[in-house]
Amino acid sequence: GIRVYAEAKGADITYLPLDGELRLAADAEIPDAPAAPSLFAFPGQSNFSGVKHPLSLVDDARAKGYRTVLDAAAYAPTNRLDLASVPADFACVAFYKMFGLPTGLGALLARKEALAELERPWFAGGTVEFVSVQNHVHRLRIDAESFEDGTPNFLGIAAMPRGLAFLSDVGMDNVTRHVAEMTERVLDILDCACLPDGTPAIEIYGPKTTEARGGTVAFNLRGPSGDVLPFGDVERAASAVGISLRGGCFCNPGAAERALDLPPTEALECFQGIPRGSFTLKKFARCIGEEHAVGALRVSVGIPTTHADLDRFQEFLNDFCRSQGESAG
Repeated sequence: GIRVYAEAKGADITYLPLDGELRLAADAEIPDAPAAPSLFAFPGQSNFSGVKHPLSLVDDARAKGYRTVLDAAAYAPTNRLDLASVPADFACVAFYKMFGLPTGLGALLARKEALAELERPWFAGGTVEFVSVQNHVHRLRIDAESFEDGTPNFLGIAAMPRGLAFLSDVGMDNVTRHVAEMTERVLDILDCACLPDGTPAIEIYGPKTTEARGGTVAFNLRGPSGDVLPFGDVERAASAVGISLRGGCFCNPGAAERALDLPPTEALECFQGIPRGSFTLKKFARCIGEEHAVGALRVSVGIPTTHADLDRFQEFLNDFCRSQGESAG
């Protein structure tokens, strides 16, 4: 989303390619930065596939002349992150993903020398030392305060120390090990799910092992005809028995398009044919055809996930697959 600011100023936007497991392609290479200020941004962990991208990309990009942004929103909740050894210029985290409460609270961590290069083109309440309408002047505050609009979420901020203390008490290394164990179980459950005739029912998007991957697994179910089942049908069935699955593209259109192999021309025509304000994935799916999935399902595990939770997920998945065979018969 934020790339549109760069595009509006005439910047060139380049993407690094992904391979079939949605990892960074082996031949992907960061180009040398041009003379103009340049920014390299990447997620430490994909919120679509769970892939953990190499944090060494920070050093690689800096060596090519870029400032760097590390999106650690999905990575930091279950992994130790040391910004002394991973010297990103900017890193963002979401505290609600780390310890659940409060929601809507995050942070952009910025190195002072990188922050000093930014010139904010507007101001808002709480970000200025002085404003004069009659003299048409204003002066921004120094450092981070010039970017913090309005009243801080002081009640949410007050809850942060307890959340951070909780993670410290549990131990991030313990969290990482637990999530890896739960993720391996999820992958096994999905791999074993079959239709009544023994046909594998699941297509996983991303790595099939826990190597360099986090606790989110994206997948779809295929019915007896081989077509991908509408993710919304599965999501609703899971919700009916108290299981929370996420359905859609998970706010990650790039990884979704790569995983689902959506044909670009047809996808654009379908999008443009749906009036603004009335777009839904159901309409989009109807236009592009049943042979193309327009979204996926995502199961996520974390600190509170137990084997009992995954037993229930496995039972649901087996029952749903069995029902597909019955409906086909």
